[in-house]
Amino acid sequence: MEIKMNSIALPKRKDFAAYRATWVFAAALCLLILQALQATAQMLPNTFADLADEISPSVVNITTTTVIAGRADQMPRGIVPKGSPFEEFFREFEDRRRGGNGGASRSSALGSGFVISADGFIVTNNHVIEGADEIEVEFFSGERLAAKVIGTDKNTDIAVLKVASDAPLPFVSFGDSDTARVGDWVVAMGNPLGQGFSVSAGIVSARNRALSGIYDDYIQTDAAINRGNSGGPLFNLDGEVVGVNTAILSPNGGSIGIGFSMASNVVSRVVDQLTEYGEIRRGWLGVRIQDVDEDIAESIDGLDRAAGAVVTGVPEGPSKDAGILQGDVIVIFDGHEVEDVRDLVQTVGNTEVGKAVDVVVVRDGAQVTLSVTLGLRDDEKLARADEPAVNEDAPKDYEDLGITLSNLTDEIREGLDLAVGLEGVVVVDVVETSEAFEKGLKSGDVIVEAGQEKVTSLAEFEEQVSATIESGRKTMLLLVRRGGDPRFLALTVQQ
Repeated sequence: MEIKMNSIALPKRKDFAAYRATWVFAAALCLLILQALQATAQMLPNTFADLADEISPSVVNITTTTVIAGRADQMPRGIVPKGSPFEEFFREFEDRRRGGNGGASRSSALGSGFVISADGFIVTNNHVIEGADEIEVEFFSGERLAAKVIGTDKNTDIAVLKVASDAPLPFVSFGDSDTARVGDWVVAMGNPLGQGFSVSAGIVSARNRALSGIYDDYIQTDAAINRGNSGGPLFNLDGEVVGVNTAILSPNGGSIGIGFSMASNVVSRVVDQLTEYGEIRRGWLGVRIQDVDEDIAESIDGLDRAAGAVVTGVPEGPSKDAGILQGDVIVIFDGHEVEDVRDLVQTVGNTEVGKAVDVVVVRDGAQVTLSVTLGLRDDEKLARADEPAVNEDAPKDYEDLGITLSNLTDEIREGLDLAVGLEGVVVVDVVETSEAFEKGLKSGDVIVEAGQEKVTSLAEFEEQVSATIESGRKTMLLLVRRGGDPRFLALTVQQ
């Protein structure tokens, strides 16, 4: 039975408890939501002004000047003919007009940096100061000081500078970039587009980005980074440097919210070595390696996943001395599980030179542990070692002439039954649509002269081609021997 009052139906007494519980639950839920919103609001900074005031004195603008040499003998075209008695007069006039520097000009560039010690050590990007003849640092106070380069590292694009100051300088410290999470607030400061000290804020958009270097470990951020911000710091909300602003991804050269800062944990190690040694000393394992993909993992016994680095070559060095073999798969380095080539290279590079480490490899379906004493990585030496050996006797294509030539080796001489004393370059192939083919040049012919000069190698042949072109002639005369019989023919060398 229901009791009606003013046309409103009231629930029976036994339903009041359920309604009351529902309303209590709803009220509690609203309270929790309100508290969560308030907590979120408290996490969002109302302003970055206090942080900007704190960090600004430690951030610097960097101006570099480079002298570009001009040609002292360069004369404006059409003024005086070469060899004229007025030539020296006009040369002196042009020299005075250009400031007496023989036509040299000065080029300036802008960047950013930050002070890391009271005695004047400054961090910036290598590309900001590379090749500079003069470096000037401007502080937030307006003071300007000359800086000298202490050391640079092209692999991480980091440089350390030093200024001399009568008073201790305000400085900032490196934070732990590994604790930076995607979504954390960050603040960038620098000299964008030459506009002077500027602050922008954003979040960490991604971690562990790689651009082009083997030691890349970039923090991606949407804080506005533009040209001129290079070398400037990326701060967390504690005022610690978690990155060095280095690059942007942009179709138009301006900020579109994709900027990259080299992680501070990488930078701090580089800075420590540059300030101590003036150079970078990275560990060297001494192997050529490639990633383990799914197909390789499936074909090698003892691998249960596509991880590690397979050894493709073992040159003279630490690994060869330790017994690492071609075909081994490096899965653990000094207790660290290896994910891929990049991971191994970075881990080895961050390990102390001369340290003996355990390297676990998979070989013949089993894990083998070897002790390797790391050497010192020399990138220039390694680059030369990785260059393929030049085979001077390998055939070479001359596409403009439509022929392929080779040095006259003993094997070729024997194969063609040529006279022992015959010297020249042998025709290996002739393009059928070429002028050389139309004029009767054939495989097996030996070119003994080019441009009326004797040729005994491809290098000498190329010299004669260049000499012919430089002389203004359009054709080059060749003396060709076939079966002992000589004949001349002329080939077009330039159109």
